[in-house]
Amino acid sequence: MTRFNLTPAMFEREEKLLCEAGSMRAWTFRYSTGVCGLRVENSRGYFTILPFQGQQIWRAAFDGHDLWMKTGIAEPVPNTSYLGTYGGFLLHCGLLAMGCPGPDDDHPQHGELPNMAYNNAALIIDEDEKGPYMAVTGTYEHNIAFVVHYSFAPTCRLYADASTLDVSFHAQNLRKSPMEYMFLSHINFRPYDGGRLIYSAKPDPEHITVHYKYPADMPEEKKRRHVAFLDAVSADPKVHHEFTGNEPLDPEMCLTIMYEADADGLAHTMQLLPDGYAHYVAHNVEKMPYVIRWLSRTGDEDSCGMCLPATAEHNGKAKAKADGQVKVLGGGECLDIAWTVGLLTPDCAEKMRAHIADMI
Repeated sequence: MTRFNLTPAMFEREEKLLCEAGSMRAWTFRYSTGVCGLRVENSRGYFTILPFQGQQIWRAAFDGHDLWMKTGIAEPVPNTSYLGTYGGFLLHCGLLAMGCPGPDDDHPQHGELPNMAYNNAALIIDEDEKGPYMAVTGTYEHNIAFVVHYSFAPTCRLYADASTLDVSFHAQNLRKSPMEYMFLSHINFRPYDGGRLIYSAKPDPEHITVHYKYPADMPEEKKRRHVAFLDAVSADPKVHHEFTGNEPLDPEMCLTIMYEADADGLAHTMQLLPDGYAHYVAHNVEKMPYVIRWLSRTGDEDSCGMCLPATAEHNGKAKAKADGQVKVLGGGECLDIAWTVGLLTPDCAEKMRAHIADMI
């Protein structure tokens, strides 16, 4: 194993090659905003990560397909405001709380993790049974005297011939007393007209809940059309499976979906694209039993958060706690969760479609 410990001083405005291993390369650079960026490439594409700001995966593209949402924020901004720098492909949300805070909450939107400064970061070059890979990791330590002390260490791994990313984290409660936690992986693909959602959950009202939330000042005609669409999806979730460009998803639609797992404990989600490729997420149902589906097509933003795997629903900590969804790490205990995101080729997408059909 080769490990490159990263420091902000290594990142300059001009892109520089950090290292090369076989068909893989890693480049350091800074955005015009000053935020450090690290791009890891293989023969099929790349991902760009913010090693010192939330370890957000800002961009990812494979086989000529850009995966990330359309957003008005082209470059990450060096702040901790969730919406003030919201344009990344994958954000870690939590860990003390997550979701949109309700009237009884005092936590920031989606918690402290999305933009927090990391204590350290590293690029790792190694090989395992799946082949050679490059991985980016780091550690964020959250310590408030008498209250909470935990470490959070995510990893994003790209194999030499892969078009998917293996994402994971290791967290530890560093106090002797128990710690409540919540986690959500905010994965923001872009929707495509003609794209179709295929996933391992039963598409019925028993397994899919529609959340009726919209701005209080929404114009009446817009609200009428939006609520009618929510009613239709609530009655028959299959209504929202295909993107046409005419969906009233401004500002958004949020669903909670309870997935089925296969023999490996994994659930699967695809947006099957018109060219046969598919955006893809696989997650562990036992460790992340809830999936939030967040769809937004405002004209300025265009996002297919088709699968945001989570430990709880997204309505803030107070509501999650009242519903018995907040989990607890005992003193000194650790938590490890892994999931996969990326792109499937047409052949792999067809095999996954058949696998999902067998599951449900």
